[in-house]
Amino acid sequence: MCRNIKNLYNFKPPATDEEIHASSLQFVRKLSGFNRPSKANEEAFNRAVAEVAHAARHLIDSLVTTAEPRDREIEAEKARARSALRFARP
Repeated sequence: MCRNIKNLYNFKPPATDEEIHASSLQFVRKLSGFNRPSKANEEAFNRAVAEVAHAARHLIDSLVTTAEPRDREIEAEKARARSALRFARP
């Protein structure tokens, strides 16, 4: 899994279309190997991003859980703490 793709499910407030698009873009970049496609591949690349974003929105909207929604700020702080431990200099 690409580290830049964030978990978007079960947050309060819910994931925005912009967040889903950004994750879809990262996913298509990873699959294609292109950070930015050539003009010849741009249409296919952009279509793939739109299709993945559509599928992701459909998935997120269809999932159900009994767990309490997570707080974005708390999860961001946990991620910063994990990063600090991971990249701490001895």
